[in-house]
Amino acid sequence: MNEIPPASARVWFITGCSSGLGLALASEVLEAGGRVVATAREASSISQLSAKFPETCRVMPLDVTDFSRVHAVLPQAADAFGRLDVVVNNAGYGLIGAFEELAREQIARNFHTNLFGALEVIRAALPLLRRSANPVIVNVASGVGWPRYLQDPEHDEYPVRAVPYAASKAAVIALTVQYAKNLTDMRVNASDPGYTATDFNRHSGHQTVTEGTDATVALATLDQDGPTGEFHSRGGRIAY
Repeated sequence: MNEIPPASARVWFITGCSSGLGLALASEVLEAGGRVVATAREASSISQLSAKFPETCRVMPLDVTDFSRVHAVLPQAADAFGRLDVVVNNAGYGLIGAFEELAREQIARNFHTNLFGALEVIRAALPLLRRSANPVIVNVASGVGWPRYLQDPEHDEYPVRAVPYAASKAAVIALTVQYAKNLTDMRVNASDPGYTATDFNRHSGHQTVTEGTDATVALATLDQDGPTGEFHSRGGRIAY
């Protein structure tokens, strides 16, 4: 597990905190003394966070596919603690059924949540992040979006047949690289949680949620001279 340094008393904005990786990440940052704006589609699902950390946690309802709401919430998030330093796009949606049976609307939801949701959060956050002395963006992607892993029988991702989820996460990685090229004053990276036991995979993963947040924590706590435009697992950079 990556230790969250004292410097990360930064202000974090984390999407998709209702359970799994998002809830674990928000809890870790708060336990380490950081300040967190935690969002979930149903804010009541994470009310225990603000109850346990009343001074350092704000809980806000947010569905990242509601783009007008995204642009309304981000300024409120910055107002909560006076600034914004770290944005973690963790909210995700995935369908793993046979793609021939999926309606166009179901396939589109993968992209609306995983890709366009992250895009709108970044767009809304940019004016706020530019006021930070050390702005960081981490997009939670997946090894399922990495073609080399999908083709290698030695990797956990190889058996996955899901089309829209894999395609949307591949797009998130490309989005990250391109944003990093444009936002040279920020650290912009993508994390691969690995095969982590969460509700999403019916807790079949061999990693704990704490292990699954390691890469995100490492990237979110980078200094200004840290890498950007990269894809990392808990083991470090995933080579192209």
